[in-house]
Amino acid sequence: MTLEEVNNFEKLQSQLQGLHNEISALSKKSHNDALNKFKLKFINQILSECNELLGNDYKPFDDFDLFDENDMPSNSDAAMMLTQYLNCFEKLRGDNIRQQSKYPAHWCWMIDGSFSDIRTIPPKTIKDK
Repeated sequence: MTLEEVNNFEKLQSQLQGLHNEISALSKKSHNDALNKFKLKFINQILSECNELLGNDYKPFDDFDLFDENDMPSNSDAAMMLTQYLNCFEKLRGDNIRQQSKYPAHWCWMIDGSFSDIRTIPPKTIKDK
C-alpha cells in the first residue's frame, strides 16, 4: 500500500465503524424499519470510497456496490453489509501490516513494501507472514 492509501484506509475504517455502531443500534430497536434517505446517502458515499480502496480482491461481494435508493434497505440489512465491509477492511489491514523484529516490537504498516513509522494494533487474527 502507499502512504495515501493507508491514510485513506484509516479515515474510512473509522467512518465505517461509526456508521456500523449507529446502524446496529437502530437495528436492535427496529431491525425491519427502512433507513431514511439522509443516512443512506452517507452510507453509500462511504461504501463507494471503500469499494475503490478494497478493489476486487478485498470487496465483500462481487455483485454488491451500493444500496439502491429506490429500494430502501432495512436497518438490519445495512448493519449486515457494514459488518462485511469492516471484516474485509481488517483482512486488507492484516495483509499490509507487520510486526517489527526489533525491541520494542510494534505492529506497523508496510508502505511500498517497507516498514513505515505508522503504528497500528495487531491484526485480529495473527497468521504466519
